[in-house]
Amino acid sequence: MTKNEPSEAMADDGDSRVQRSRKTVLAATLQLLAEAGFSGVSVDEVSRRSGVAKTTIYRHWPSRAALLLEACSNLGAKSQVPDTGTLKGDLTAVVTQFAGRLRSDRWATILPSVIDAAERDPELAEVHTRLHAGFMAPLYTIIARAQERGELSGDCDPSTLVASVVGPLYYRRWFDRQPLDETFVKSIVDNVLDRPTRPGQS
Repeated sequence: MTKNEPSEAMADDGDSRVQRSRKTVLAATLQLLAEAGFSGVSVDEVSRRSGVAKTTIYRHWPSRAALLLEACSNLGAKSQVPDTGTLKGDLTAVVTQFAGRLRSDRWATILPSVIDAAERDPELAEVHTRLHAGFMAPLYTIIARAQERGELSGDCDPSTLVASVVGPLYYRRWFDRQPLDETFVKSIVDNVLDRPTRPGQS
């Protein structure tokens, strides 16, 4: 190793500092989102809150939208795609996951702000679209598997089925403001399975 070549320890230390800075910035962004919504998040305020320079922030995230997307993507654990072998089992697992995320104070506080911002700002609408796609991906996966197994008819519209799962959750959380408990999860699954979307039903 020459004098001008950094040691492995120095490189690791540099990487650690970068990761710490990124985590600090993302944490500050999420805190601002929870406090003031999308409109209250600016790179200037994130920099002030986190203590990380704006130039450093822009080195990692080329735009405010990119920063917001990564921050929101870190809300809670990544949704898992269950594989219980049956549509009922898979739906129950996914709806239970969704209900758990909507019971989270931070997620439930920030999501309405994401939806509101998407109506007002085309750039933030893209953030919402990508977040929504990731959030719903497990549902589309289990619907496709159920169609392959013959538990759902091939002409079943996945987007309509997804709406029948997610709609009641959103309504109960933000409009009815009632608990998203196990009984409610079961009622959603039962209602979906009773729909005329299965082979032989009409």
